[in-house]
Amino acid sequence: MGKTYDQLDERLRGWIADQRMFFVATAPSGPGGHVNISPKGHADTFRILDGRTVAYMDLTGSGAETIAHLRDNGRITLMFCAFSGPPRILRLHGQGRIVLPGEERWGELAARFPVRRGARAVVVIEVERIADSCGYAVPLYDYAGERDLLDQWAGRKDDAALAAYCAQRNSTSIDGLPALPMAAGDRPADSG
Repeated sequence: MGKTYDQLDERLRGWIADQRMFFVATAPSGPGGHVNISPKGHADTFRILDGRTVAYMDLTGSGAETIAHLRDNGRITLMFCAFSGPPRILRLHGQGRIVLPGEERWGELAARFPVRRGARAVVVIEVERIADSCGYAVPLYDYAGERDLLDQWAGRKDDAALAAYCAQRNSTSIDGLPALPMAAGDRPADSG
């Protein structure tokens, strides 16, 4: 197969909507540091904003590699795989930025997603390359449902506990790059 596309047309949008998870890949600048790949579930956390712009709600987790890498260089790739139906892999390569709660575009962007306790950022990607490939070797899986463990975990924490967790576990990447929380003076100028 292996095609590139000018934009996310209706056919690609429909296919993406049918996928239950996607993967996010980022890396720090330079030859050192760790490449990061994160699986993202909860299909309701991904949105197509226009033919070349997408966003996802970033939920509190055990690390903040993606946020740290985006702050460092903005490079990001999203990958969707068909685990059922006809085989396909779709990659969205682009430049990402983070929008944090309280920033200028937060309300507008967050309103596109269901309210989730523990939402820590919206990641917005300006897509530069849209390409698919065969996916012939991707195994078939049956979808059994969403896990609600992250929602349960975040629901047991008050605002202070979530903030303390982020300060302890999400303030830097595994390579020591700054991630969360960010003081106003520490935020990138174009984050809104």
